[in-house]
Amino acid sequence: MYVGGDCLARGYFHRPDLTADRFVPDPFSTTPGARLYRTGDLARSLRDGSLEYLGRVDFQVKVRGFRVELGEVEAMLCQHPHVREALAMVREDRPGDRRLVAYAAPRSGASLEVPALRAFLKERLPDYMVPSALVLMDALPQTNAGKVERSRLPVPTGEAEALYVAPRTPEEAAVAAVWAEVLGVAQVGVHDHFFERGGHSLLATRATFRVGEALGVTLPLRSLFEEPTVEGLARRVTALKWAAQAAVVAESGEDREQGEL
Repeated sequence: MYVGGDCLARGYFHRPDLTADRFVPDPFSTTPGARLYRTGDLARSLRDGSLEYLGRVDFQVKVRGFRVELGEVEAMLCQHPHVREALAMVREDRPGDRRLVAYAAPRSGASLEVPALRAFLKERLPDYMVPSALVLMDALPQTNAGKVERSRLPVPTGEAEALYVAPRTPEEAAVAAVWAEVLGVAQVGVHDHFFERGGHSLLATRATFRVGEALGVTLPLRSLFEEPTVEGLARRVTALKWAAQAAVVAESGEDREQGEL
């Protein structure tokens, strides 16, 4: 929905960046320099000439093929008894890697922990609406107008790093190395969850292929969804190796028996 006309403001006071973003040239006007204001509202024109309001377009995003209402994620976060304020947004800190990120600040005297907050969301939201990263802050940065200053929100660093447990087997080391490269993080521990560290279906395809290539096994994509931790996937790889070796031994035994006959 765009608005225009003689009563339209000239722009935001001392905010040329926001003015350029919201006030756009009016393609329907013959007046030089005429502009329209982009409201961010979504509406449709009905046959009787009236407008039906459908919601906000700047708070609805598409992540991993799903449409997500950021306001719904924020509202659910704020239902947690220890959350004072929250904000959800899509970040693309690496080209082509769009992910849902949420920031939350606790109420006075309350404490927040990422695992508990993630579990809270998983019980109430579909998987695709649970943020890939949760960032806890003492308070969300504010502009002079009292709105959240998104440019000052920190880049997620990976909440699992504090609980890092190093790989213990060659298989775990190989899986962890592939995940770290694919996810773009410094290190991955054996208990880290692929999707909670920022992974999604496209990265899962890449990671599964790379793990299978590194360890010499044919690893189905579903393996990562069934075993989303380093420890679990390494265990799956080991089982596949044992099964392949057993099949070779059985086949060689049959060949010997046939030779003796």
